[in-house]
Amino acid sequence: MRTVALAVTDGMLHFELSLACEVFGSHAPAGAESWYDFQLCGPGPVRVGRFRTTPDDGLDALARAGTVIVPGWADIDRDPPAALVDAVRAAHDAGARVASLCTGAFVLAAAGLLDGGRATTHWAHTRELAARHPGVTVDPDVLYVDGGRVLTSAGKAAAMDLCLHLVRLDHGSSVANALARRLVVPPHRDGGQAQFVTTPVPEPGSHPLADLLPWALQRLDRPLTVEDLARRARMSSRHLARHFRAVTGTTPLHWLHTQRIRRAQELLETTDDTVDAVATATGMGTATTLRRHFHRTVGVPPDTYRRTFRARSRADAPQPPPTR
Repeated sequence: MRTVALAVTDGMLHFELSLACEVFGSHAPAGAESWYDFQLCGPGPVRVGRFRTTPDDGLDALARAGTVIVPGWADIDRDPPAALVDAVRAAHDAGARVASLCTGAFVLAAAGLLDGGRATTHWAHTRELAARHPGVTVDPDVLYVDGGRVLTSAGKAAAMDLCLHLVRLDHGSSVANALARRLVVPPHRDGGQAQFVTTPVPEPGSHPLADLLPWALQRLDRPLTVEDLARRARMSSRHLARHFRAVTGTTPLHWLHTQRIRRAQELLETTDDTVDAVATATGMGTATTLRRHFHRTVGVPPDTYRRTFRARSRADAPQPPPTR
């Protein structure tokens, strides 16, 4: 796996491309006895976002690499170039480990590398990936999927999680941790994409539930039922369910559950309330119930979530000027 080849063509996302260059193309971190031979492989000078870059070798060189990285594909509504798809498939057939970053999963899917397996991509595009490639089991709630010789990451920052995972596999945790410290990123993040996905409420006045949803949001600390919502909306439970599916894409109970979890996230991020207090404020009843549902939905326990976001807030806060 010593040689890492980064596939580049017109239409790639520059964030994921530059991230992979930073991880695999820079000097070895402390503790590494060796490092990667890194190269850009493409059809010629290409435009990546607002930048132009010149590859070191052609796409056929992917087949000689131990690891092939496919960055995010910018326009998922457009088929990736056949030359890229063929080169990625040839690399895999030659024994390369192939990893996609963000929407690069669409390239791997087009090459047939994800068929019959589990994969992920940016949460905003997981449904499209699943619809376009029904032979792929798309998991929208993870930061990355390691399928052995085929790996996929979720969106943007999750690309870093996958790259560090590859370093950890190749060089061990100590080297991966040293690299993470140099890049000033967590060596390993708990949880999945769900902790970063917001659940927007439709605009008021634009649908039959316009008055009901804000009413329910103000009463998340109460044990609301579908019957309570239907009574407030002055419609039958069955009629309410149809409207909920049309407006929110889900059932009334699932919507309520999602809003309770989202409220818990906000309280954990912005207050010092105990988990018991957060459970009460979100209608979960007990800390045990909150912990169970929170962990199942977000991927980490409430305490871990709070530490993560508190640490992030401290890191983002303006620092006082140095004193003399």
